Amino acid sequence: MSDGHHDGQHQLQEAVPLAKGVSRRALLAGTAGLSVAGVLNAPAALAQQGRLAGPQAHHGHSGTMSDRIYSVNPSHPEMVDIAENPANVPPPIDRTEPTTVEVNLEMIEVEASLDTNSFYRFWTFNGTVPGPMVRVRVGDQVVVNVKNAEDSWYAHNVDFHAATGPGGGAELSTVNPGESASFRFKAQNPGLYVYHCAVPPVAMHISNGMYGMILVEPEGGLTPVDREFYVMQGEIYTEEMIGTSGTLTESWQKLIDERAEYIVFNGHVGALTEHYPLRARVGETVRIYFGVGGPNYMSSFHVIGEIFDRIYPEGSLVSPPIESVQTIKVAPGGSGIVEFKCEVPGRYVLVDHALSRVERGLAGYLEVEGEENPEIFTQLKEPTDQVPQTVDPNGVAPDNG
Repeated sequence: MSDGHHDGQHQLQEAVPLAKGVSRRALLAGTAGLSVAGVLNAPAALAQQGRLAGPQAHHGHSGTMSDRIYSVNPSHPEMVDIAENPANVPPPIDRTEPTTVEVNLEMIEVEASLDTNSFYRFWTFNGTVPGPMVRVRVGDQVVVNVKNAEDSWYAHNVDFHAATGPGGGAELSTVNPGESASFRFKAQNPGLYVYHCAVPPVAMHISNGMYGMILVEPEGGLTPVDREFYVMQGEIYTEEMIGTSGTLTESWQKLIDERAEYIVFNGHVGALTEHYPLRARVGETVRIYFGVGGPNYMSSFHVIGEIFDRIYPEGSLVSPPIESVQTIKVAPGGSGIVEFKCEVPGRYVLVDHALSRVERGLAGYLEVEGEENPEIFTQLKEPTDQVPQTVDPNGVAPDNG
């Protein structure tokens, strides 16, 4: 536990205990033939309602993820939603001296929406996936208080990659349902670090949702920006095929074979599209704290239509950033920070550029509002219905008639 209160130098970071239910929404609709373009320009539509009673499930949809319609809670708006709002970023640290920061994490297992008419028992920190983002300063003493909910089925703990010590605190924080524990570590190295549950089998605890990130700011802090966002990528392994309705079950075999059925940003399919899209205005600077919970797949994180002005590979805040970058590679259990200025209004799509993963639910929106900027981006000619002429490799135009 903490050494006590030190004249205002003791801080507490704690997320909302449990996310609220959400109303029925359409999250994503597109056209199979357009593939990613369908994700970019798809109109919203209402999802089919209904849920199977009990744990039984059946196959519901065919075709690709791009031409499906998503809804968070089609007919159960009272049901909890586990998606973490990417705007839930703690404010920049303005103090100049280290202090003691308490982090309260409750391990909560909860059934919630995964996709259209499908549900899953997620394992979470504080009721969201990812768990709450933690922000401290280099030199801070971080007190981690963990509590495993009484109605949990399993033991849980937490491993902070920002901690120097055996297991990152995992052994010190292992708690059975109804138990609590605490440990402390010193934040010695600036950077963006992952934390996750490390109870064996570790990969299962992570894939079910038990991961998050902690930002350790350097002594001088970070360059101010207008908007900061918190985004993490994860995989979900179910016995049932993607598109199945009902309550889905985890698959140990698919997990160890690394064959994910769902790949998502911030917890579930559609979390960062119509549910929690990122929002900014023309002229604003954006910073995205991006991490991969995994547990298995590397990400090639990309924002379609944007170029990163600066990236901080591996989440390092000690090495100088790299400028003018299109895509950043982030390993499982790793992180990266990207920054850019919004110059043109419109919808920008967050993806892993292993683009088949869009078909498994991996997409998010950045909605930028403001004045058009034709000097940087504009259409020159309206499309026509004329059939385009094709040219063979020898430069001879074939007869299209």
